[in-house]
Parts: sequence; structure tokens; C-alpha cells
Amino acid sequence: MLTIQDCIELSDLTEEEILAIAEHEHVPEMIAVELGSYLVHTSSGEKRIKKMIADDIAEARSKGDYKHAAKLKLVLKHYLEEHANLK
Repeated sequence: MLTIQDCIELSDLTEEEILAIAEHEHVPEMIAVELGSYLVHTSSGEKRIKKMIADDIAEARSKGDYKHAAKLKLVLKHYLEEHANLK
């Protein structure tokens, strides 16, 4: 039986990236794993994930949650490093 951690590891995304997708799409983490795993394997999907994280940063800033925005900026930085063709 696969655990959610196993699924995250198979998705080619980090747990933080999955959580950003879940936050953006307002879905449970397991749904975000499935969506992220699908999206990360297409060029348009990779760009969509980048936009989701950027949108989450903007949303956190608009709410005055600068700590969360800073955390998401690190998530975006790592995502861009791992998916260099998106820069």
C-alpha cells in the first residue's frame, strides 16, 4: 500500500510544492499530488504550477501574511531551480 509520502515522492514535486498546489486549488493534499504529478510532466503544466505558486504568494501578501509569502517564495525558487526551462 502506498502512503501519501510515497505518492509525493513519485510526483517529481516536493511536499511544499504539493501544499502550494493544494492551497491554490482549495483541494486536499492527495488531489494536489495527483494534479501536480500530471501537470509537472507537461510544459504547459509546469508553467501552470509556477503561476499557482506565484498566485499563492500574491494572496498571502494581500492578506498581510508576509511570513507565508516568504516561505512560498522559497518554494518558488526551488521549483524554478528544479525546472530550469521555466525561468
